[in-house]
Amino acid sequence: MKKFKNFSKWFDEILFNADILDNRYPVKGFAVYKAWGFRIIKNIIEILEERLNETGHIPMLFPVVIPEDAFAKESEHIKGFSSEVFWITHAGDRELDKKLLLRPTSETAIYPMFALWIRSHADLPLKVYQSVAVYRYETKATRPLLRMREFLWNEAHTAHKSWEEAERQVAEAVEIYNSVFKRLGLSYLVLRRPDFDKFAGAVYSIAFDAWNPDGRVNQIGTVHNLGENFAKAFEITYEDLDGSHKNVFQTCYGFGLSRVVAAIIAQHSDDHGLILPPDIAPIQVVIVPILYKGATHEVNAYAREVYEIIKSSGIRVHLDTDEDKTPGEKFYYWEMLGAPVRVEVGPRDQRERKVTLVKRVDLKRIVVPLEDTVTAIKDLFNEIIRVLEERSSSTLKEIIVDAEDQSSLSDIVKLNRRIARVCWCEGVECAEKIREASGGEIRGYRIDVEEKPEKPCIICGREAKRIVYVARAY
Repeated sequence: MKKFKNFSKWFDEILFNADILDNRYPVKGFAVYKAWGFRIIKNIIEILEERLNETGHIPMLFPVVIPEDAFAKESEHIKGFSSEVFWITHAGDRELDKKLLLRPTSETAIYPMFALWIRSHADLPLKVYQSVAVYRYETKATRPLLRMREFLWNEAHTAHKSWEEAERQVAEAVEIYNSVFKRLGLSYLVLRRPDFDKFAGAVYSIAFDAWNPDGRVNQIGTVHNLGENFAKAFEITYEDLDGSHKNVFQTCYGFGLSRVVAAIIAQHSDDHGLILPPDIAPIQVVIVPILYKGATHEVNAYAREVYEIIKSSGIRVHLDTDEDKTPGEKFYYWEMLGAPVRVEVGPRDQRERKVTLVKRVDLKRIVVPLEDTVTAIKDLFNEIIRVLEERSSSTLKEIIVDAEDQSSLSDIVKLNRRIARVCWCEGVECAEKIREASGGEIRGYRIDVEEKPEKPCIICGREAKRIVYVARAY
């Protein structure tokens, strides 16, 4: 497949041909989300926000600009983002008294408001979210969806009475993201980042690293326990039952909408184009009439009948009546866009009151009676997401390789473009040597399963404390 031989070219072609994104905008690192791509993103947002709403999160929208003094309040945080900030220094030809920045993330925009809103233990927990664009001046080479200077994400921020409550919130956030990613058929590693690579200002960070055909990992989500760090900086306190004033404990988490779309394309799609999980496909079913001379009217009328039956079930369906395209051209077009199921209606189908269903995931056909059409399509939806999940999971297992020594580590990551599984002593010097040997970086250790090292550290030979995963990353 092209995607495993020349991923970059294959990926760019799908973005353009499937109407996902146009990267030719005249500012580097910025792009236009086109109709099909933005509809996919809106469907993902709907799924995610539904889960957030179910778990007591409140939707809000905070300003895109942050004053410099608010940004500077948490020293570790500003150090982590200072090189990536877009600054606003003028309004017209007037220099601003106070510099503003475009949000690279929203802790310093949201937490001054938390300090105003939270007064008592009765105000807790407070759980808010927003789906927005964020801005970071990436100094590395930009890549559409994967590494941009403006990208889309959903971020949630929470405040709690205790460390234990914050820990439960971290677990809930991980479960929310897992449930959404499962509906998208994605496979990934859930990793606790090493301390030297945690989110700036966090006590610890958890990340979701999705596999990519070129061997790199794509961070599609993160969850952070912030402890009291930001509460101290922004003076976010509450009055407890005994009248004492205490700092809140906070968490935050981000779901990379742009990167999730990239992961869906990278993991599921093929040389024909997109393959979309049914839940997020803008059009889940497309009907293509197969017209023959002498039967045009009857087939078109039957196709309309099929359309109305499917539409009445709530399935997102489109009847392709474009007379300027042949059926073959329509097949090519809808396969490129990744419509999960194609319904073909020809003279024989019309005479026998049947329909032909084609799964985009493998292009296999089945014929069913008209009265069974909706049930059969819904069964195919379930089968499609099962196949996508199984394929993706199988590939992830294949590309994780145990590294026995530094030489094999280099071969796994640099030469074979895989993810290396490594025993590590947790020493920073050894981490640096792992980076030098592999050309990648320690991504972290798994939190969903317990893995105990059975061999010494791959670098120093001392007792290993962790099994970690090493890969190049976007």
